[in-house]
Amino acid sequence: MLMSQGRPARLHYMANAFRVLSPGDHVVCAISGERIPLDNLRYWSVTKQEAYATAELSTKAALTA
Repeated sequence: MLMSQGRPARLHYMANAFRVLSPGDHVVCAISGERIPLDNLRYWSVTKQEAYATAELSTKAALTA
């Protein structure tokens, strides 16, 4: 069993990738609060350093900036 299982990861979001700063198995969507498994993480903001569960939520966040 992994020690980071069930724990949120801390990430640094870059233009085309992210770097794990603190191990975990998910991040939390900045808009919906939904848990996003790292394997499914596709949308984030480099400037805001936050993750989004869907493309729609990512667009919503960009429009409310």
